[in-house]
Formats: sequence, structure tokens, C-alpha cells
Amino acid sequence: MNTFLIESLSHDERHKWDAFVHSHSSASLYHLSLWRNIVEQVYGHEAIYLYAKAGTGEVVGILPLIRIKSRLFGHYLVSMPYFNYGGAVAITAEIEDELMKAACEVARRRGCDHVEFRDMTKRTPDWAVRTDKVVVELQLPDAPETLWSSFGTKLRTKIRRPQKEGAELIRGSTELLPEFYKVFSRNMRDLGTPVYPVRLFRSVLEAFPNAASIVVLRLQGKPVAAGFLVGYKNRLEIPWASSLREFNHLKINMLLYWELLKVAVEGGYKVFDFGRSTIGGGTFDFKKQWGAEARQLYWHYWLPEGTPMPQLTPDNPKYRFAIRTWRHLPLFFTNWLGPKIVKNLP
Repeated sequence: MNTFLIESLSHDERHKWDAFVHSHSSASLYHLSLWRNIVEQVYGHEAIYLYAKAGTGEVVGILPLIRIKSRLFGHYLVSMPYFNYGGAVAITAEIEDELMKAACEVARRRGCDHVEFRDMTKRTPDWAVRTDKVVVELQLPDAPETLWSSFGTKLRTKIRRPQKEGAELIRGSTELLPEFYKVFSRNMRDLGTPVYPVRLFRSVLEAFPNAASIVVLRLQGKPVAAGFLVGYKNRLEIPWASSLREFNHLKINMLLYWELLKVAVEGGYKVFDFGRSTIGGGTFDFKKQWGAEARQLYWHYWLPEGTPMPQLTPDNPKYRFAIRTWRHLPLFFTNWLGPKIVKNLP
């Protein structure tokens, strides 16, 4: 491999960065440079985009990083926050490792507590790693009928239950944002989780009009379930989905996901990404029933010597009281306060 330099991305080089993302099989939508604008504008965080450039000027590796500094949750870099994918992507493992080391130097200079790299592949043993999360994926056939025929009788019965009630799916963009957010924010409150701001979803829809969309499942004209879809390359992902608990007895979620799977197949996608889960958890079992398989996530860390692994997750026992309390707060209050908290959580 020829020598290369690691630099910070300038505005003039963004087209080269994005061309590399489009061409590399391991790069995700979240590696594209537009996320720099979204995170900076919605949350005000500093974006540090490092890339490796060959002597010819060609981009041979990238690493997007977001710097988050909070009195409550600490000071750290993460690639990429709020989503499942990020990390260094390059034409060789050597370049990826050098990009990660460059990120660590940035963290040292800025006095960060740690750096988190959200990888799909395992790095060398030099990096501390978490392996408690997986992403659940379903390989898709060429026709919805083929997928339907692969389901067992029990699964089909669950899907038909809300169909009999006359539920219908609507797919669109920003015009469906109020209905999506009404369902999503209420469900997040009920789970004890701070909600993302409306502005984040609007920004994503406007930045990626051909990749991002909203789906709403209506019952008697009212939204009862909703999801946010992101399609890129051969996969369709649902990073956010929610339903109203009072309709759980109708198996609303079953119809929602069946309709989403049909959207994926009809759109020519080869993989449906159900999102992140903990093996053995309730959401994991829900996703597995569709025939999906778990794929290991490797979240690697740089930690100052003697520093323990960060535990900024709802599973951390010290957040249990806050989660229980949050579930009982008024919705208008959690919708106001939630975005101010969640901006500093990865």
C-alpha cells in the first residue's frame, strides 16, 4: 500500500468522501457526509470527519466522529451516535486502524473520556470491545408471496388479526411526521426513554428524500403504529418504530411489520434490517419470529488507562429509577425535556 495522509474533511472534499461511501460494500448510509450537517444543525455537536488520502489524492478510508460533551453523561467521541453503524471504513485493515488511532489522538487533545467505534467487524485484541448487542436481519426473496409462504400458520394468524379490523398502511414523508411523532413520542415516554426531537426526523427526510420515508398504520382513520424507514444499497432499515399499547391486543405490530416487509421486497431490497437488540430480550424474540437472523455488533473503545467501559445504556442499574419516573410524566413535558437529554446520549 502506498503512503497515505489522514486529514479532516473540508467542504471541497465531500464529493470524494461520498463517492468512497457509495463504492465501498461495508459503508452505510450513516457514513455519508450529510450526517455532519444534520447532527451539527439539530444538536449543535462538533463533527470531526477524518479521512485517509493516498498520494494520488484518492480517498482510501473514512471515519466520521461526533463529539458529545455533557455534564451528566460525560465527554466522548462516537462513530456514529444515535444509529447502529459507523466506525472506520477503508480499503485495508491497516488504514482503518490508523484512522482509529488518529481519532484517539483527537480525543486525547480534547480531553475526552472515551471513543466509541460502532463496528460490524471485530478488530484486533488491542481494542476494548462490547458484544452485548446484535442487529437482526432478514434475507428477502424476490416476491412478497414467497415470503408469506415461508411463514407458519401461527404467524399468519397474528398478521390477519388487525387486517380484519380494517387497519391500513400509509407511506409518505414530512406530511406524515405529525402522526408518526404522536405515536413515537408517546411510546418512548411509556418505555421510560427520552424522545428525539421532531427536527431530527424532518432533517433526515429532507436530506435523504429518496432514502427515508415514514409509514403510518391507521385504524378507523387514527394512527396506531408508525415506523421510520431508511433504504440504502441493498438493505431497508427501520431504525424507529412504535405502536400504541392499548391496541396491542389486536396485534397491530404484526401487520405493521408485514406491510414493511412487503415494501422492502417490492422495492427490490435484499435485506430487511429490524434494528438493534439484546439477545434474549422481548424485541429480539419479536424479530426472530419472522425468520430473521442475528448479526453480531462489535463496539470498540479507546479508554484512558484505568478507565472502565462506559455504560450509557438503559440496562445500567443507575438509570432504573429515572426510567420508572419518566414513564409517569406528562407527555407534553417529556416531549419538551426529552430532546434536551437524548442529544447527549449515544
